Amino acid sequence: MAVSAAEVKALRERTGAPMMDVKNALEEAEGDERKAIEILRKKGAASAAKRGGRSTGEGVIASYIHTDRRKGALVEVLCETDFVARNEDFQEFARQVAIHVTAMNPQHVSFEDIPEEDVSRERAILEERARADGKPENVIEKIVDGQLRKWASEIALLDQKHFNEERYEGKTIEDLRTEVAAKTGENVRITRFSRFEVGQA
Repeated sequence: MAVSAAEVKALRERTGAPMMDVKNALEEAEGDERKAIEILRKKGAASAAKRGGRSTGEGVIASYIHTDRRKGALVEVLCETDFVARNEDFQEFARQVAIHVTAMNPQHVSFEDIPEEDVSRERAILEERARADGKPENVIEKIVDGQLRKWASEIALLDQKHFNEERYEGKTIEDLRTEVAAKTGENVRITRFSRFEVGQA
């Protein structure tokens, strides 16, 4: 199906994806913009995953202080080049992460950063609870895996949905990180954060 230059231009402005990728996605989606966006998102996620091993020596430290001036956060977000570190989309992403950290108080960057003993302890508690509820042994592992993912989403930054779910359509911080990596064409990593609140050590 042929798509018009105006359709390509409009979707490119909306997504920031390369012109040919937008054109191909629209053609594949037979002009359906929503489907085209999903195609672009999947392609961007695949490209971002390929870039995951590339060196990140540039980036920013973003900060946010809440309007009550009683809590705030600092976040380090890295990328590959100084050019992207100055990019508006990259800097806005870093700022949104700082806002989210202030609001949601995650404990770790990712599930992999949670100490193994904490994961083992939580798994044991969930298994014991499932057995106490009379769940069959052959389904306990699946139940516990699902509950562990939910637990991780409460404490691991990348697994959390951005607190402004309406603005970000329920996307996780990892979804947003993948999008900015796809848009900038670089490996983007959240490496560390600190949250501060008056009166809390």
